[in-house]
Parts: sequence; C-alpha cells; structure tokens
Amino acid sequence: MEYELRLEGMEFRAAHGCYDVEQRVGGNFTVDLRLTVEDNGGVAADNIARTVNYVEVYETVREQMAIPSAIIENTADRIMKALTERFPALRRIEITLAKLAPPLGGKAARVAVTMKNY
Repeated sequence: MEYELRLEGMEFRAAHGCYDVEQRVGGNFTVDLRLTVEDNGGVAADNIARTVNYVEVYETVREQMAIPSAIIENTADRIMKALTERFPALRRIEITLAKLAPPLGGKAARVAVTMKNY
C-alpha cells in the first residue's frame, strides 16, 4: 500500500537569490510537499518508527533552506535529494518552492518552481 503525506505552507526566511541584496538581507519563502510513501506496515501497526515522520521531514527542509543558493531550483533539488536519502520509503516527491515578493521591478506576489521526481 502507498499513501500520500502533504506538508503545506511551510514558511522560511532564507538567503536565496542571485542579487547581492537577496543574499545579504534574505527573503521569505514557502515550501509545499506532496510525498508518496510506501507503507511498510507502520500505518497498520500504529508505529511512527515505521513511517515517514513529518517532523523529521520538516527538519530536513529547514536544514536545506538554511543553505544559500543563487537559484531556487537548486534549493528545491537539494531538498528532494536530502529527503530521498533520509527516507527510503519515499516513492515520489513533488515540491513547490516559492519566493515571496521577488525583486522583479514590479509587483508580484511570488515566483515559484515545482519539481517532481516521477
């Protein structure tokens, strides 16, 4: 059996961007995840040790968001790789990483990248 785990609207302050001011001052970002998990009996056993712990997923994302990148695509890719390494039960990952109020010279609520490993 497989099931889907979602973490939506995670918010971070981080120094991602190719402009000097973005790297010095930082900006606000959101991360949404859709994770497809292969269940190894943890759900039926009511055993968190045999599932993907969403607290540990959040911590993995937080760790990767703390590493500055020039482009958000790199950050999203790093998050996907870190989750894959940490949680072998993950079968599919979809991540949307958004930079809020990006410096475009005009008004835009966010720019976002969505990546999938399937």
